[in-house]
Amino acid sequence: MRVALAQIRSGTDPAANLALVEDHTRRAADAGASLVLFPEATMCRFGVPLAPIAEPFDGPWASEVRRIAAGAGVVVVAGMFVPSEDDDRVTNTLIATGPGVDARYDKIHLYDAFGFAESKTVAPGREPVVITVDGITVGLTLCYDIRFPELYVELAERGAEVITAHASWGTGPGKLEQWTLLARARAIDTNSVVAAVGQAYPGDEIAALGPTGVGGSVVASALGEVLASADADPQLLVCDIDLEAARKARETVAVMHNRSGFAHHSRAESLG
Repeated sequence: MRVALAQIRSGTDPAANLALVEDHTRRAADAGASLVLFPEATMCRFGVPLAPIAEPFDGPWASEVRRIAAGAGVVVVAGMFVPSEDDDRVTNTLIATGPGVDARYDKIHLYDAFGFAESKTVAPGREPVVITVDGITVGLTLCYDIRFPELYVELAERGAEVITAHASWGTGPGKLEQWTLLARARAIDTNSVVAAVGQAYPGDEIAALGPTGVGGSVVASALGEVLASADADPQLLVCDIDLEAARKARETVAVMHNRSGFAHHSRAESLG
């Protein structure tokens, strides 16, 4: 499988960001990629009110992403914002679309950390999501999700051999190192390939407004090796994933086979 990570720098104009999606998707398809990954908040960067930007999942912005993916003949996964059905917040959503794929993932773990409170404006998702690309099961995650290994284990148990992480990572001491380390750790946790794409660094002024990106997109092998990586600037990263090597690693290390159920049993007993 050839995957492309589009490390873009989203602005506040969804139409302009769509042009970035179209350009990078075309370039990725020309490079032979079958799966093109865009960051969290591709539709509009953080640091501005999200409710006026949000659109229905079948609205104009998502429909354009579907058109772009269909025209290129590839699966595109990109971050957008959708009005919540429960209150006046939005959902932080991935649209996954392309040949044989039309799926949605709403971010489960909200970024109420490092002085930021995502839950004030974003409603949480509830359900892990996998898609199938070229016969390969792919799990979807968003940003702060990467700090929760249990979600990655659940996706691997649902058959995911590749797990994507789409981020608009916050800046700060050690944060870039944490992002890349967490991607590699989640790969080791599950013996899955982790393809982690982030927003490019937007400069100090915009970075001060919230989690607006640090760059550092990375593809980690099922053994946690760095297969491809980006710096802080916008870049299209194309990487071939060796699924046979990943399957051999899953067989050899066997963490998915040997995992104990004690944590689930202990929690059930304590709640009982």
